[in-house]
Amino acid sequence: MFRSVILAAAGSSQVERLVQSVPLSRNLVSRFVAGTSGDDALRVARELVGDGLAVTLDYLGEDTTTAADAEATRDEYLSLLDGLAGDELTPAAEVSVKLSALGQAFDEKLAEEHARAICAKASESGTTVTFDMEDHSTTDSTLEILGRLRADFPTAGVALQAYLRRTEADCRELATHGSRIRLCKGAYSEPESVAYQTRLDVDKSYVRCMNILMSGDGYPMIATHDPRMIAIAEDRAKWFDHGCDDFEFQMLYGVRPEEQLRLAEDGYTVRVYVPYGTQWYGYLMRRLAERPANLAFFARALASRG
Repeated sequence: MFRSVILAAAGSSQVERLVQSVPLSRNLVSRFVAGTSGDDALRVARELVGDGLAVTLDYLGEDTTTAADAEATRDEYLSLLDGLAGDELTPAAEVSVKLSALGQAFDEKLAEEHARAICAKASESGTTVTFDMEDHSTTDSTLEILGRLRADFPTAGVALQAYLRRTEADCRELATHGSRIRLCKGAYSEPESVAYQTRLDVDKSYVRCMNILMSGDGYPMIATHDPRMIAIAEDRAKWFDHGCDDFEFQMLYGVRPEEQLRLAEDGYTVRVYVPYGTQWYGYLMRRLAERPANLAFFARALASRG
C-alpha cells in the first residue's frame, strides 16, 4: 500500500511543489543523490573508487520534452565523460543513460543520435554506457535502439526489470557473449497485465531471470539490495562456475553501503549507481517506494519545515 501511494506521489506535480518548498535537510537528499553538478558526481565517484568500488553515474532527468533539453543532456554526459577520463576514473566508472532524457518520447531518431554520441565518447574515454529501462511502454523502443548501437558499441549495456512479465524472454534473447545486462526488480507503477504485483511473484521472477543470465554467455549485473537475492546470486555463480570477474553486483548510492564494502572485500565487483542533477524528486520518490523504511528520513525533513 505504501509503495503505491509513494509512486502516485512521484507523478504528482502538486506534491512535488510541496516537497521542493520544504527546506530539506542535506542528509535526506545527499543520502541518495551525489549533488546537482558534474563536479559533485566526480567527487563522489573519486571517493567510491578510492574505497574499492566501481561506479555508474546517472544525470537525472527523464521528462525531456524539447530538442534543446535533449541536446543539453547529451552535452552534460559528454562533459562528464571527459571529467572521468581526466580524473583517470575509467574503466572503474561508467555512465547510465535514460533514452527518455535524450528525446525518446518525441523523436526516437534524435535520441538514438545523442545516445550514439555518448557511446562514442565513452569508448574514447575507456569506459562504456548502460541504458536504463523505464516504464513498460518504452521497453521495445529501448531494446531496438540498443540493438542498433551494439553493432558499433558491443559493450553497451541495458537494464531489465524482473517485475515485467516479458523479462524472462528478454533475458534469454540478450544473454549472449559480451552482453551486459543489469537485472533489477523495477520501480515504476505498472498494470497487472504487464507486471507482477506481489513481492513474492517479483522475487520469483528475479530468480528465474538471474538463472537465465548466469547460465548464459553474457555479463550479468545483479542489481539488488535484498540479502536473499545476493545470497542466491553467490550460490548461482558457484553453480555455473563463474569467478568474481564474470559478473558484478550493483547497488544504489546510499543504500546498504556496509554491504557494498563487504562484497567488494570478498573480491566481487560492486558498482554503485550514483545519480546527480537538479531533477532529483522523481528519483528520490522511487527510492522511498522501494524501501519504505526510508520514509523516516523524509518525515523528519517535513517536520523541520518552517
